[in-house]
Amino acid sequence: MIKRCIMIMMGCILFLTGCSVPYSKQGVHIINREEKQMPPTNFMPMSVKIVSIGDSLTEGIGDIEGNGGYIPYLKNKIEVNRSINEAEFNNYGVKGNRTDQLLIRLKQEKIKTSIKEADIVIITIGGNDVMQVFKENLMGLNVNMFLDAEKGYSERLTDIMDTIVSYNNETEIFLVGIYNPFIRWFSDLKEMDDIVNSWNNSSFAVSSNYNKTTFVPVDDIFRNHEETLLYTDYFHPNNQGYKLMADRIYDYLGKKGKLYKMLK
Repeated sequence: MIKRCIMIMMGCILFLTGCSVPYSKQGVHIINREEKQMPPTNFMPMSVKIVSIGDSLTEGIGDIEGNGGYIPYLKNKIEVNRSINEAEFNNYGVKGNRTDQLLIRLKQEKIKTSIKEADIVIITIGGNDVMQVFKENLMGLNVNMFLDAEKGYSERLTDIMDTIVSYNNETEIFLVGIYNPFIRWFSDLKEMDDIVNSWNNSSFAVSSNYNKTTFVPVDDIFRNHEETLLYTDYFHPNNQGYKLMADRIYDYLGKKGKLYKMLK
């Protein structure tokens, strides 16, 4: 009798032990899992493709190291972030380019292909458009000449934006403003600051018409800095000038869009 009771008790224990493991109605083992946080953005670093296009500020004239102006500084700042594996730049800057010349170059197949694949397009343009007014009217400069030329500049800049968007409507465009080095050559033309401001306002107005386009001002950098930021030609930035340009562009890249999402 005692032996039989012991056997019955052992059977109950085994049965209850087996029941302690949760099963679904279908007999499949249910595993209780705690909610896990998503991995941080630097868990799988990503690459970003950037096309830099425009004039001598993109080519890097004035950079005594010959590394490409603001681009190496900007590339380094981006790649310091652990969430970025590589910032791949394609530099299509050409010294002396105006908006009309840039429009023609945008039709080149290599540039078109690069823009199609780009996450970001950075443009420097406009300084040579202003200089053209100087060159063509040295003997009789007046403010109205610049205002008239500004209208054509805005129209061509709009065509540039339309062309880039037609190649890639997902890319983000950052348009870098112009600054005023001209006062060193034409100190008697006091209105030059107003002219530069007006052209920058036109650039901002054009950029505001596009959802993924941002205007990046740089005039204040060169106007308010105590030490000279210009190369020996008093027109192009020197290395310190390019470094500060890169800092400003990086600030704007990190405020919105794809790079913002990667860096936050």
